[in-house]
Amino acid sequence: MQANQIIPPITVHIDHRHGRSTTGRVFQQVCPIRKTELGLYRGRNGKNCKGGNKKRSIHRRLQKNRENRTPSQPPRPKQILPRAHSGAGLAGMFRILLTLVILLPGYLPANPLGKPLQKNVLFIALDDLNDWVGFLGGYPGKVHTPNLDRLATRSTIFTNAHCTAPVCCPSRASVLSGLLPTSTGIYNNQHWWKPNRPNLRTIPVHFRENGYHAIGSGKIYHHTAGNNPPSEWDEFQRNFFNDNGWIRHGSPLYPWTAAKARPPEFPYSGIKLYSGEADWGVLPIAEDKYDDTLVAEYAVNYLSTLPQQGAGKPFFLACGLFHPHLPWYVPQNYLDLYPLEDIFVPEDLPSDLEDIPQPGRALAKRKGGDLSRLRKTGKWRSAIRHYLASISFADALVGRILTALQNSEANRNTIIVLWSDHGWHLGEKGHWHKRTLWEEATRIPFLISAPGTGKPGQRCTEAVSLVDLFPTLIDLCNLSPLENLDGISLLPWLHDPTKPRKQPAITIEESGHVAIRTSRYRAIYYTSGEWELYDHQNDPQEHTNLVNQPASRHLLGEIRKWIPSSPAAPAMSKKAFRFDHKSFTWTHKKSGRVIKGK
Repeated sequence: MQANQIIPPITVHIDHRHGRSTTGRVFQQVCPIRKTELGLYRGRNGKNCKGGNKKRSIHRRLQKNRENRTPSQPPRPKQILPRAHSGAGLAGMFRILLTLVILLPGYLPANPLGKPLQKNVLFIALDDLNDWVGFLGGYPGKVHTPNLDRLATRSTIFTNAHCTAPVCCPSRASVLSGLLPTSTGIYNNQHWWKPNRPNLRTIPVHFRENGYHAIGSGKIYHHTAGNNPPSEWDEFQRNFFNDNGWIRHGSPLYPWTAAKARPPEFPYSGIKLYSGEADWGVLPIAEDKYDDTLVAEYAVNYLSTLPQQGAGKPFFLACGLFHPHLPWYVPQNYLDLYPLEDIFVPEDLPSDLEDIPQPGRALAKRKGGDLSRLRKTGKWRSAIRHYLASISFADALVGRILTALQNSEANRNTIIVLWSDHGWHLGEKGHWHKRTLWEEATRIPFLISAPGTGKPGQRCTEAVSLVDLFPTLIDLCNLSPLENLDGISLLPWLHDPTKPRKQPAITIEESGHVAIRTSRYRAIYYTSGEWELYDHQNDPQEHTNLVNQPASRHLLGEIRKWIPSSPAAPAMSKKAFRFDHKSFTWTHKKSGRVIKGK
């Protein structure tokens, strides 16, 4: 090293996706250091100066050099590092580098831009999954969900989480917009909410606008064609989905749609219920041909090739699994987990509907949801068996995705959220479907695993809602804030799951009926003015309606305040529009107004 040679500068590169830093040589060092100021002073003979006279002589010579320096010569910088004590050779340089390693991390910022590291997001959606998972214990027997349970051990478990609507489309619209159905006007599955609310900000759009690489596959939106414009994503695997967001036309899972003729084995369950989708069985295809296997493999492939993905941006990866939605088609090995003789059937009390108002009984007995039709076939236990097998199939696919993340460089810097759009009745209150406002239809699995936030495996029993997910992700990922969201951030409950919460979880049924769930009570208000009230501390199965007890009047008066006022008018049905897949535009049939997807 020459006398005036400058030590190469040092900086830190930040990889936002992987949450790691690497040493590089980029920006100028604050103070260049010359070799002559790092070693000992030396005399003319090259030996170390030990005598006092020699030291004073060297000091006088250095002072004279400073006085004779021309104005064009910059002054030597003040020494900021300790001098070596044993020569200016390799040992001295080693001491210098060691000092840099110790001191520089305290002075260099964690991020050159002054911003906190952006975390990745793995966004896993399941369909029609109720609380029959291991970590919630909704099923009285053994349910095989090892991967969901594994995720729960590293997450905050919201044991009292609920959907905003007991059907797919309005529930998913709430998740993706942070708004209740009474704000979106989306109350049932017949609504295309994009042409009705084309400027509605959604989760993938907001992440993209905050510098994320947004990708996805499977059923995230309901009515994929009508609600999921390509511009919302950097990449979305949509080539094997129908309008509902899941495989149907021409796939191995539904071969009769391509041949326009159903196979002789259909229905595989041996019975015919309210529609062709109400079926279950083992299909004669390999597991890797199932729709959800393809969806999961898309996410696995992305996570396995992260160094080549996203141009260095943090990612938002959405994966929507269709199971355990009907039809319950599963590979044989998952069915083998549940011997038929071991299946528990829910308690179905003949008197359970006697203290329920007529609108509630109508929900239980609506078309396609009356348990009595299934009981007459003798297939009730078999149907439950296939629902459980569908849960375990979905669990195995979630496990593949989690393993791919665990083996990737993004594992320690990725937030994982897992949710279901609503629950499902399997005979409770004489009902075999969703679409009600009781616990079986509204309670859902909801996990948030946020590195460095909260205690892994902690449980929150406060009532929370899927509408809270959007504002929570905004806080966890430091995104730009949004105003007028109906949900509230769950970040305080990630830090302290015992913190009391005033706002209940609200679920809205398409007829205008409303369920209000607090940490202890469920109240159901019907548009007829009638109520149901259940105390979950003493009646977790919701068998006894307390509405007529005198002590309930004050409680209902407080709960009534949470019924949404001035609900939005129902959105126009998808039947009111003509949709062009190529241009992604909707044309209103009556007015001719054209709306372009954004």
